[in-house]
Amino acid sequence: MSLYFFRISNGRYSGASDLGSEFESREAAWADMTKVCANLLGGISRSMKQNAEWRMEMLDEAKKPVLRIRLVAETPG
Repeated sequence: MSLYFFRISNGRYSGASDLGSEFESREAAWADMTKVCANLLGGISRSMKQNAEWRMEMLDEAKKPVLRIRLVAETPG
Protein backbone atom coordinates (compact mmCIF):
# COMPACT_ATOMS: atom_id res chain seq x y z
CA MET A 1 0.00 0.00 0.00
CA SER A 2 1.22 3.49 -0.86
CA LEU A 3 0.58 6.63 1.15
CA TYR A 4 -0.84 9.69 -0.65
CA PHE A 5 -1.72 13.23 0.42
CA PHE A 6 -4.14 15.81 -1.04
CA ARG A 7 -3.09 19.38 -1.88
CA ILE A 8 -5.58 22.03 -2.99
CA SER A 9 -4.52 25.29 -4.61
CA ASN A 10 -6.82 28.23 -5.24
CA GLY A 11 -5.07 31.33 -6.52
CA ARG A 12 -2.31 32.24 -4.09
CA TYR A 13 -3.63 29.82 -1.43
CA SER A 14 -2.20 26.31 -1.34
CA GLY A 15 -2.49 23.74 1.42
CA ALA A 16 -1.61 20.07 1.73
CA SER A 17 -3.14 17.60 4.14
CA ASP A 18 -0.94 16.30 6.94
CA LEU A 19 -2.98 13.12 7.18
CA GLY A 20 -2.21 10.68 4.38
CA SER A 21 -4.44 8.04 2.82
CA GLU A 22 -3.29 4.56 1.85
CA PHE A 23 -4.26 3.09 -1.52
CA GLU A 24 -3.43 -0.23 -3.13
CA SER A 25 -2.59 1.40 -6.47
CA ARG A 26 -2.37 4.70 -8.28
CA GLU A 27 -5.65 3.81 -10.00
CA ALA A 28 -7.36 3.44 -6.61
CA ALA A 29 -5.93 6.81 -5.53
CA TRP A 30 -7.23 8.38 -8.77
CA ALA A 31 -10.71 6.93 -8.22
CA ASP A 32 -10.84 8.38 -4.71
CA MET A 33 -9.48 11.74 -5.85
CA THR A 34 -12.13 12.08 -8.57
CA LYS A 35 -14.90 11.32 -6.03
CA VAL A 36 -13.61 13.94 -3.59
CA CYS A 37 -13.16 16.45 -6.40
CA ALA A 38 -16.69 15.83 -7.71
CA ASN A 39 -18.10 16.62 -4.27
CA LEU A 40 -16.22 19.95 -4.14
CA LEU A 41 -16.51 21.30 -7.69
CA GLY A 42 -20.11 22.57 -7.54
CA GLY A 43 -19.37 25.02 -4.77
CA ILE A 44 -15.98 25.97 -6.18
CA SER A 45 -17.26 26.71 -9.68
CA ARG A 46 -20.10 28.90 -8.35
CA SER A 47 -17.65 31.20 -6.54
CA MET A 48 -14.83 31.12 -9.08
CA LYS A 49 -13.68 34.42 -10.57
CA GLN A 50 -12.67 35.02 -14.19
CA ASN A 51 -9.10 34.08 -15.12
CA ALA A 52 -8.67 31.95 -12.00
CA GLU A 53 -7.44 28.41 -11.44
CA TRP A 54 -8.36 25.81 -8.83
CA ARG A 55 -6.24 22.68 -8.56
CA MET A 56 -6.31 19.44 -6.57
CA GLU A 57 -3.21 17.29 -6.51
CA MET A 58 -2.44 13.89 -5.10
CA LEU A 59 1.06 13.82 -3.62
CA ASP A 60 3.18 10.74 -3.01
CA GLU A 61 4.99 9.97 0.28
CA ALA A 62 7.76 12.43 -0.67
CA LYS A 63 5.03 15.11 -1.19
CA LYS A 64 5.69 15.19 -4.95
CA PRO A 65 2.61 15.55 -7.24
CA VAL A 66 1.63 12.36 -9.05
CA LEU A 67 -1.98 13.18 -10.06
CA ARG A 68 -3.66 16.53 -10.77
CA ILE A 69 -7.13 17.86 -11.59
CA ARG A 70 -7.43 21.50 -12.69
CA LEU A 71 -10.42 23.81 -13.11
CA VAL A 72 -9.56 26.93 -15.12
CA ALA A 73 -11.81 29.94 -15.77
CA GLU A 74 -10.46 31.76 -18.81
CA THR A 75 -11.44 34.79 -20.83
CA PRO A 76 -10.57 33.88 -24.43
CA GLY A 77 -8.62 36.56 -25.95
